[in-house]
Amino acid sequence: MPTPAQTLLLFGVTGDLSRRMLLPSLFGLDADGLLPPDLRIVGTARQEIDDAGLRETAETALAPIMADRKLDRAVLDRFLGRLRYVAADASKPESLAAIGEAVGPRADQGLAIFLSTAPSLFESTIAGLQAAGLTGPATRLALEKPLGHDLASSQEINDAVAAVFPERQTFRIDHYLGKETVQNLLALRFGNILFEPLWNATAIEHVQITISETVGLEGRVSYFDGMGSLRDMVQNHMLQLLALVAMEAPAQFTATAVRDEKVKVLRSLRPIDANTAARESVIGQYTAGAVAGQPVPGYLDELGSPSDTETFVALKAHVDNWRWQGVPFYMRTGKRLPVRRSEVVIQFKPVPHSMFAGRGAVLQPNRLVISIQPDENVSLTMMSKQPGLDRDGIRLREVPLNIGLPNAFADVRRRIAYERLLLDLIEGEPTLFVRRDEVEAQWEWIDAIRDGWEANSMVPKPYAAGTWGPAAAIALTERDGVSWHD
Repeated sequence: MPTPAQTLLLFGVTGDLSRRMLLPSLFGLDADGLLPPDLRIVGTARQEIDDAGLRETAETALAPIMADRKLDRAVLDRFLGRLRYVAADASKPESLAAIGEAVGPRADQGLAIFLSTAPSLFESTIAGLQAAGLTGPATRLALEKPLGHDLASSQEINDAVAAVFPERQTFRIDHYLGKETVQNLLALRFGNILFEPLWNATAIEHVQITISETVGLEGRVSYFDGMGSLRDMVQNHMLQLLALVAMEAPAQFTATAVRDEKVKVLRSLRPIDANTAARESVIGQYTAGAVAGQPVPGYLDELGSPSDTETFVALKAHVDNWRWQGVPFYMRTGKRLPVRRSEVVIQFKPVPHSMFAGRGAVLQPNRLVISIQPDENVSLTMMSKQPGLDRDGIRLREVPLNIGLPNAFADVRRRIAYERLLLDLIEGEPTLFVRRDEVEAQWEWIDAIRDGWEANSMVPKPYAAGTWGPAAAIALTERDGVSWHD
């Protein structure tokens, strides 16, 4: 096991991600006694503030947690005492010398760096870290997405990182992998004998993966319009979920074994290209409508300019290997949809013969629903006899068996995904981080889709905000006799 880092360096510490996720996550870990006792947290950004300014920002961000958990002031003071601030501009490598002076010899005792700057600044930031003496063998570098906008730009970023940080010191973040229910996919599949014998094309009809958002641009105008839903959500979160659903059983729960199996899945994805893009993909862009009963503007109204960026995408994917041959994986994600939801649906095949058919009973195939957010839940629908004397024939009813994780583990505090990821970064555990070959396999598949859209002159179809995307997304599944799990 690697030695825990003694210093954590947070770039962009005054930004939105830090205030909403990073500082609350670190505070939660510290309040539970999980951070190394001597860990120092050094924050950096361009603002000219001092230690007191950062502590004031942190205290404001942490006030709701203090109230919710009814923590003593001493717990907050202990955390604030860990914080230091150094002003630096990531676009000017020479300015990072001040960080090197602040960290000093502590870098040799273990340094974890969380880099959440724009990808265009990665190269200059790494050059500045190297010049400041902060890139030694005891340093680990975590990279927040986006890692490029296509395969070529991703490789350029990875090459720049690899020139200074070997792969074992590089931690690429996909925050979905820190979510409890996502990790529970592995426990569900490989910790129980019940599912794995049926987890294949023999018993499974299809798989659905949905990540829906009710929000629009929400201040991400320049970023999102340059990316679109395919690159913003499918390339990372959704393909990681698909890989976890479809992967073979690793021999051990180790970083190498788990990530090796995920890469095999990603490399087995059948390309969606110029020949199939029009048939196996749908793109949309929301227009004005209503979400949760409130009127909302269309994408172009929010953007204030013309754009062909997709805010919705639905795909029919295939994993071409023995386990999954012939099983479609339907994926959809979009903005301004009716509800906020992330889930995986495993639809099993019907029984080959119903002994109840002559009694008027209609059997429904079993369905496993793994809900990731907003509620963490695992639900398995099964057929059960309806109570009664059956004078008019036996009656069967679909009954859900629910495992509500908050209820099943009521004695365990639910954690922010970043708590797990930050703790793993500090302790040097890479299993829930994404390896370079995973990222590049994902981009290779995504690039083929975008080339297919261009070859077929595909532009986003309009859909009203508050609906489940264009009608063509419904047709994508229904021509196979499948309905989306709404």
